[in-house]
Amino acid sequence: MKIAIIGAGSSYTPELIEGLIKRHEKLDINELWLVDIIDGEKKLDIIFDLVNRMIKKYGFNWKVVKTLNRIEAIKNSDFIMTQIRVGGLDARILDESIPLSHGELGQETNGAGGLFKFLRTAPILLDISNEISQYAPNA
Repeated sequence: MKIAIIGAGSSYTPELIEGLIKRHEKLDINELWLVDIIDGEKKLDIIFDLVNRMIKKYGFNWKVVKTLNRIEAIKNSDFIMTQIRVGGLDARILDESIPLSHGELGQETNGAGGLFKFLRTAPILLDISNEISQYAPNA
């Protein structure tokens, strides 16, 4: 099974990998593709090294690939996860501080902050969905 994680430079990726490791008997993983954007390349490098150490610790023979090419990660994947934050932490600060400046709850997942995040994220997720339809229609 080929699994792709889009936004893999995230600090949440090790937790995702831990979940895959815990479920390895139910999953027949042979390829794990970690993909991020150019701005996330340094973090992706760190996560890639950590994931390789995690896989090695358990003696798994998973091929781990890091890439900045989303299409290559998506191609022929069986399962694809996303954990993107369009605009990065700078955008999150705005999502939370703008509503607070108007006396409203400052939260990135609901209310005005959640709407801000959705408006930035939805177009990218639509692009990713279209790429999946084209390059991994059975994912």
